[in-house]
Amino acid sequence: MKSQIMPVVMDLEMSGLDMTKCGIWQIGAIDLNTMEEFLEEGRIDKDDFVESDALLVIGKTQEDLRDENKQSQRDLLQRFSAWMSKRVMRNVLCQNPQFDVGFVDIRTKRYGLKRGFQFRAFDLHTIAQVMHLKLNGEFLIKSSKDGGNFESDMNLTSVLKFCGLPDKRTQIVDGKVIQKGNPHNALEDCKLTAECFSRLLYGKNMFPEYSKFEVPMELRK
Repeated sequence: MKSQIMPVVMDLEMSGLDMTKCGIWQIGAIDLNTMEEFLEEGRIDKDDFVESDALLVIGKTQEDLRDENKQSQRDLLQRFSAWMSKRVMRNVLCQNPQFDVGFVDIRTKRYGLKRGFQFRAFDLHTIAQVMHLKLNGEFLIKSSKDGGNFESDMNLTSVLKFCGLPDKRTQIVDGKVIQKGNPHNALEDCKLTAECFSRLLYGKNMFPEYSKFEVPMELRK
């Protein structure tokens, strides 16, 4: 694994899910080639919307996200882009890259900045679904909320379970807290994503803090 050129794991924490209305307040990343970490926070813009569900998930208040003592959202993105520009590989790995990459893309264009990484990304969700299909003969799906259709059920909680890891983070479904736990943190979510990536593709544990959770036998190489 060390001999290969690897992507950079990236995760964002936002003030909500609407890419056009909500802001980015935290960015986390891990360069899987050097294991260098990036974790910084900024204040969202004055006109950014804050969703109540987001505050429950991250364990913050509106005042925290608009703290004038923190760097601006523009500076946060600029510093991250500068950090990314030094990576040997500038493709990112995310659980939901079209969301995270899309958020960064919209904001950097708004500020007239360079994104700092390639648009093509590694998708943990897809990797997990392919492995699930290989092992179980089917994708992990569920009925959609509107009924009659189906959709992927491989969210990060499901990926973690598939990889033999617990999800100790706060979980919300349809505006209701179904599990009280740790607030979502961009760097911690990066570590979870990278750990699952390693278990799915290489059948190996990556971070010492997760070594107490055995890699499922079917994933071991």
